[in-house]
Amino acid sequence: MWEQIRANQRRSVVLITGLAMILVVMGLVIGYAFGGPEGGVIGVLVATLIWVVQLFAAFAGGEKLLISSLNARELARDDSPRLFNIVEEMVIASGLGYMPRILLIDEQAPNAFAIGTKPETSAIAVTSGLMVRLNRDELQGVIAHEVGHLMNRDVRFMTIAAVMLGTIIILSEIMWQTVRFGGRINTRSSSRDSGAAQFQVVMLLLAVTVGILGPFLARILYFAASREREYLADACSAQYTRYPEGLASALEKISRGAKSLTVSRAIAPMFIVNPRAAATDDEPSDNMFSSHPATVKRVRVLRAMGGGAGLAAYEEAYRKTLNKGLFGSRSLAEAPAVEVRQGSDEGPIESRQEAKATVQRKAGYLAVHCDCGMEMRVPPVFENEEVVCIRCGSKIPLPPLAERYKQHLAEYGVDPNGSPADDPANMEPLQYARQGGGWETVACSCGNHIQLGPAFRAPRLRCPKCKRKIQVNQPAGR
Repeated sequence: MWEQIRANQRRSVVLITGLAMILVVMGLVIGYAFGGPEGGVIGVLVATLIWVVQLFAAFAGGEKLLISSLNARELARDDSPRLFNIVEEMVIASGLGYMPRILLIDEQAPNAFAIGTKPETSAIAVTSGLMVRLNRDELQGVIAHEVGHLMNRDVRFMTIAAVMLGTIIILSEIMWQTVRFGGRINTRSSSRDSGAAQFQVVMLLLAVTVGILGPFLARILYFAASREREYLADACSAQYTRYPEGLASALEKISRGAKSLTVSRAIAPMFIVNPRAAATDDEPSDNMFSSHPATVKRVRVLRAMGGGAGLAAYEEAYRKTLNKGLFGSRSLAEAPAVEVRQGSDEGPIESRQEAKATVQRKAGYLAVHCDCGMEMRVPPVFENEEVVCIRCGSKIPLPPLAERYKQHLAEYGVDPNGSPADDPANMEPLQYARQGGGWETVACSCGNHIQLGPAFRAPRLRCPKCKRKIQVNQPAGR
């Protein structure tokens, strides 16, 4: 396996170099077309600066921003002991060497992904629907796939590649906006040298060509690398679990329900099945712009492994199904033979009620019990002093709002025994002015990021993390 990881690293260097060349050429040509030779140098510097800033942002706080955008919450062992048990089993089987954090996303669609550019920030995120819809063998296969991504260092590489792809797209957009708003080619020397002016026209045409082909070629390189890494992670999953059918069955279930998960184009390729390109028929298209291999092909390879679960069995099935190889000869020679184990009869690790209770508990909901036996959960923003039982109509007094989430304050860096004035819930509301009617991100003073959708019309909201009020000023006409 180490041979394959090193081979992946070499290919990663080649890919990053290719993306860097596209980036530099785009900056040079676009700058030259609009500013002459000096503009070409400035274009390269601007392209490099944009890339460095984005890369720093991705490594400094990319995981945190991603977690906030998906409203994912970190789980403790007591929240889901069986899920922690599965992750620990796969960490031991893979020899990963560290325990990634476990995040829960409140979504009914089953899916999962791994993040983390370094061990201390790495995490495996699962949706609540994954724990409910998949049995233990299937969930184990998915977790093993994500551990495989961490083991193979795919996440760090794909982060760098994604940032470079984003920078290339930004440069292309800058060029088109410059043309759209009246940008002109440099013609300062045209009165003295018509040849120079003609050369500038050629450079402008070349800039337009690069603006079109640059993002196109960059996407091809990026997605080609992504697809191969998905097959490698599938092979790792089969080896770690010794049960390829678990992942194969899980992929089918995830593919059928993935489209109901709404995420942005930037985040979608991170999931084990891309929710924006999930299968809608028995034989989905698999083209050069797909971030993942067709799910049906991944399932066929896994089910063609026969009685083996090791790398050699996966390589044989891969060659038989796709007519090409995946692993190097040394990896295959050193890989031990692994026999397929028997499947277990265990069902999902959590019921729908248990998963819902876990989500609500992590979101700060308060469990309220009535004498009639009814249990209700009060949201953290519920400001009334009592709640009415929906079964018997009894009025149940509630503790003050500040007391309800006092236990959560320490987790977010607030002293629960401090002065009431230091409590975010008692502070003056933050002011946020909406820029338009699309998706926007509100940054709270506690560092949490809150996503506002196009349908948001409320005049205020509370930060789900520190409970501070945020006054939302809607633009005129909304």
